[in-house]
Amino acid sequence: MCRSVSFVEAHQWAKAHFLVYGRTRAACSAQIAENMALDLEKVRQVAERVASSSGLEVVDVEVCGAGKHRMLRVFIDRPGAAPEPDRPDGVTHEDCANFSREFGTIVDVEDAVPGGSYVLEVSSPGLDRKLTKAADFSRFRGQRMKLMTREPVNNNRHFEGKLESFENGKLLLDLSAARKKMRPKEGAAPKVEIEFSNVEKANLVPEI
Repeated sequence: MCRSVSFVEAHQWAKAHFLVYGRTRAACSAQIAENMALDLEKVRQVAERVASSSGLEVVDVEVCGAGKHRMLRVFIDRPGAAPEPDRPDGVTHEDCANFSREFGTIVDVEDAVPGGSYVLEVSSPGLDRKLTKAADFSRFRGQRMKLMTREPVNNNRHFEGKLESFENGKLLLDLSAARKKMRPKEGAAPKVEIEFSNVEKANLVPEI
């Protein structure tokens, strides 16, 4: 699936949005305080409750912008749906719309997103979906991915390759399967082992 499968709606007295340039220090401070007041973990918990009731899973939750330009993004998927553009199942526009209505209602009732208006965007994770949980790496073994580590491994923090295995909390990446510009230099080890706890962020690399 790609991110074209999405549903966007406004919540909490949302008004017309205007781009604002040259914000004052007071305005910036207010927006920082507004985002700090948002408990993203609480929002994720609400999202996971709604998703599980519909046989869906939450891939990621993020917030960007501030003030009238705040956007809350929730990426959902259907467990077991492979990231293939021609696959008939996976997340549909109807899934996104239904999730958005139920999730938005609960978030507003529980005041999980305080501070006024925001725009809610619900979509599928896309071909380059994020990998955040250990279960993600088990599910996508054999697929190409790129990742960044917290601490360097072999003097490097950026890797791309095919996930050959994921066992005992360790990923084994076949670096020879990376795109040409990301392949190891001649004479370097073709594979690397990385602790899951050392992964800062990771994404699938579309096979197209």
